[in-house]
Amino acid sequence: MNGKTRQRPGFQKKGAHQIAEVANGLLDPVLARRAGISTALLGSWDEIAGEDFADCTRPEKITWPRRDHADDRSGGYQPGVLTIACEGARALFLTHAQGELISRINGFFGFPAVRQIRIVQKPVSAGPPRSRKPQPLKGEPARRLEAMMDGIESEKLRQAIERLGTAVLSKKTRS
Repeated sequence: MNGKTRQRPGFQKKGAHQIAEVANGLLDPVLARRAGISTALLGSWDEIAGEDFADCTRPEKITWPRRDHADDRSGGYQPGVLTIACEGARALFLTHAQGELISRINGFFGFPAVRQIRIVQKPVSAGPPRSRKPQPLKGEPARRLEAMMDGIESEKLRQAIERLGTAVLSKKTRS
């Protein structure tokens, strides 16, 4: 058989799928319907936006113009307006660079998908994760920590060691 295995019609090879493929297959129709964008655009945004704007911008949605069938002189397709979230004062710089950004976006799509960019100022990057204050120790771990801090006279140092010890010993008791 020439060293090749034949597959039955309609038979799919069983195997592992990457989670990204599965997630993109589920998310793309939702994103396309609600925002007019795809996970490919979101995933490639850092390269499209470039190092100047990758960290402070995020594509939000593409709004396509309504097509009136009675007045279809334009020949059908018209490019849309891409709404981009941008942080603070960087929006001014993005406004000046939007011509280049539109070219990059259309190059990514392979056709003139975007004719204009609408900039919305809002936070883009997620802030640092907030750490929760550990619960006070009880029982034997609390007694061990208290014994370790015997002899410490500085109140600030004592409080700092108590916070550290509580965090460390509470993680040990959860594991």
